[in-house]
Amino acid sequence: MSEVRIVNSESEIGAGTRGASLGVSAIKIASIRQGSDYFVDRPFIDIINHNHLIWESRKVEDANAHNIDGLIELYEDFCLKFQDIYSEGDFPIVLAGDHSSAAGTISGIRASYPEKRLGVIWVDAHADLHSPFTTPTGNVHGMPLAVCLNEDNLDNKKNDVSDHSKAKWEKLKSVAGIVPKINAEDLVYIGLRDTEKQEDDLIAKHAMKQISVSELRDKGITSIVDETLDYLDACDIIYISFDVDSMDCNLVSHGTGTPVINGFSEAEVTELLVELAKSPKLCCFEVTEINPTLDEKTNTMADTAFRVLNQVTHVIESKFETVRI
Repeated sequence: MSEVRIVNSESEIGAGTRGASLGVSAIKIASIRQGSDYFVDRPFIDIINHNHLIWESRKVEDANAHNIDGLIELYEDFCLKFQDIYSEGDFPIVLAGDHSSAAGTISGIRASYPEKRLGVIWVDAHADLHSPFTTPTGNVHGMPLAVCLNEDNLDNKKNDVSDHSKAKWEKLKSVAGIVPKINAEDLVYIGLRDTEKQEDDLIAKHAMKQISVSELRDKGITSIVDETLDYLDACDIIYISFDVDSMDCNLVSHGTGTPVINGFSEAEVTELLVELAKSPKLCCFEVTEINPTLDEKTNTMADTAFRVLNQVTHVIESKFETVRI
């Protein structure tokens, strides 16, 4: 890798609450408020979005997978843009609106490295394992890992899904021509604490690795980082997705679509992500789900996320300098 490339994905068509598309701008405003030139010196690229779909009537046949047509195009654009980024030797840092973009990020990584085994570190309060067959809302930001695992969870089916949506769901899972894109044993949840029964059943079925907030505090961050990277040792490359709702909304801010109490402090999540970012296998880092319209503390969530992002970026870029030396 030669330099960081900022990838702006302002899509919020996977969310149920409006405003996540503004999260990318909010984090840039945070950098200005903190006197940083972070966005001055680093090249950036924009991912296509179809946020216009928010104001258009939802298709009745897609009641269990809202705006899925727009997400298919979003994921395909991730594939094209990531192949360009990696071919030029750059490192993508994704600033995303809602978390449905993450399946696009994973699609882009796999399209670029089809022969490599990808490990995923999901720092999030939520499992994001729903499918159109199990979703209580139809919002695809609760489905990105199901997309990448090719998991319909039909054992827990509760929705009658239209033939149109079934076909689109299969197409969504097939973006990049790789199905599944990740293996359940190559996924680590950190900070998970707000799930539904359908997701819990899948987690148990596949014995997915989970590290809770209390476990991190009991064992210490260094131990958790070692445990996580050891668990993913068989993976060739690793991607970290940092959903800001992994942080405690009462400690930090409610400026995210689905805030949850009893999460990490800023200091805890910063140290965790900085230490994980030191892995030589890291190929992509992502920040997602900032919603400034819900922030009761005047952009505090974005301010916090930017401080985390800035420190993680310095760790990533320090590895480039080591390689050059």
